[in-house]
Amino acid sequence: MALFVLFGLFLNLQTSASCSGLKSSREDDERFRVEQAAAFRPKKPPHIIFILTDDQGFNDIGYHSREIRSPTLDKLASEGVRLENYYVQPLCTPSRSQLITGRYQIHTGLQHSIIRPRQPNCLPMDAVTLPQRLQEAGYSTHMVGKWHLGFYRKDCLPTRRGFHTYFGSLTGSVDYYTYGSCDGKSLCGFDLHEGESVAWGRGGKYLTHLYTQRVRKILATHDSSSQPLFILLSLQAVHTPLKPPKEYIYPYRRMGNVPRRKYAAMVSIVDEAVRNITYALRKYGFYRNSVVIFSTDNGAQPLTGGSNWPLRGCKGTYWEGGIRGVGFVHSPLIRHRRRVSRALIHITDWYPTLVGLAGGNVSQHQGLDGFDIWPTISEGKESPRMEILHNIDPLNRRSRSSVKEGHGLWDTAVQAAIRVGDWKLLTGDPGHGDWVPPQVLTNFHSSWWHLERNTGEKRKSVWLFNITGDPCERHDLAVQRPDVVKELLTRLALYNRTAIPVRYPPDDSRANPNLNGGAWRPWVGDDEEEENWDGIYYKRGKNRKRKCRLCKLQSFFKKFNLMFLSKQI
Repeated sequence: MALFVLFGLFLNLQTSASCSGLKSSREDDERFRVEQAAAFRPKKPPHIIFILTDDQGFNDIGYHSREIRSPTLDKLASEGVRLENYYVQPLCTPSRSQLITGRYQIHTGLQHSIIRPRQPNCLPMDAVTLPQRLQEAGYSTHMVGKWHLGFYRKDCLPTRRGFHTYFGSLTGSVDYYTYGSCDGKSLCGFDLHEGESVAWGRGGKYLTHLYTQRVRKILATHDSSSQPLFILLSLQAVHTPLKPPKEYIYPYRRMGNVPRRKYAAMVSIVDEAVRNITYALRKYGFYRNSVVIFSTDNGAQPLTGGSNWPLRGCKGTYWEGGIRGVGFVHSPLIRHRRRVSRALIHITDWYPTLVGLAGGNVSQHQGLDGFDIWPTISEGKESPRMEILHNIDPLNRRSRSSVKEGHGLWDTAVQAAIRVGDWKLLTGDPGHGDWVPPQVLTNFHSSWWHLERNTGEKRKSVWLFNITGDPCERHDLAVQRPDVVKELLTRLALYNRTAIPVRYPPDDSRANPNLNGGAWRPWVGDDEEEENWDGIYYKRGKNRKRKCRLCKLQSFFKKFNLMFLSKQI
């Protein structure tokens, strides 16, 4: 123990010396990157349309899978820049928070899970958001779709965080026709909002169509020559429930697996939505000075029709299937179009990139974790990003702790993941690490499923992969390359020193929609004193019970999937 403490002190001294010695050179490098990015920006601030889909997997787009019909997305990607080394987060709230703040989760207190409907939690109030920065640059900012960044008080709402207008749902998932949202089986409420008011009387129209209609209305009523426009279209599709209109299912009628068939239909609806929006961009004079960005928020869930094949893992995991995203940029302003980019890009990079395009200040000294990647996208320059901290979640721990396995540098029971160059390191519990082939057959034999399952993973707490050479994560090199493991564990330890406390408060009974007029809406009054952000930690009791229920639910879905694939139900 004494040796470990001494080693930690030595590491502190070495790090301090290194940081002070490299400070000036890093500032020079950053100044050069800012000047270089400025040289490649459009002369006039462009209109920015950011389209974010929900739970769309790596294998859920036409240019990755021949079974998915997405001609509009394929065409836009082929005419623009397709991002094939692009990373998001494994869940909804983490990706959205990093997009809108440009910061890693460890720097916003949202390291753990998602923000649930009854939690008194949201984006930290001291975080200046992307739309706020774009407003400062003279943009008209609008959000349509899923928020999922907290709403317990009005100051958390999109219109208080930088959007001039908002139309959408505040929770993580609603019914596509009734717009009802449930937290558990019985606690349900209406969740469609116009600005800061509940949008009653809107039920009946398919949600993706409703959101598309709103975006087209914004484009039709905005003067493209007077003010630059920013629209964040945060679609719920292709998230469950799987309820596409029947006419979209018909083209996939030969697809044997029913969830996959409905899921594919929902991708086609997204494709149609993007086609209608890009048509409106051309019709109303926006297109020639526009940048369209398309991105998923996390990997797919194979149990509900999605596919990340051939990548390992799924939504909610730190395997590539959970975090390697589908994405592309389409714009007439791109100098070198019609290409595939394999530059390392992360969802935090959109913040400084878009602020830079808008003519704002993108200095790294504002606490951002993202980089301005416009020269990478437009000119094909090398990405300024060399590493990604996927996350450090101190509340997600394996029961078995091992400082020894962490070489005295890191407790490998803690869930964490980092990529540096070609190398990716995972510790703790990364999530279910299965390779799930596309479920297109109704008679997929259960014995085939077990061929790709991992039975020895629970005994491990450290994995190392060369992601460039092994993107499917089939060859763990942790034993063969302890030198690389130590380097990446050191990087984790350094990042962890900059982390703020996790904010994951227990449920508040006052959030019950039955106490708020039947809708999900803010329940904490403006006059109520704000609780200290640094004083709320993970509390046992209610949260523990919920976690146990979640474990039971995961176990049920595992058994359900095996029975489904073997035609036992």
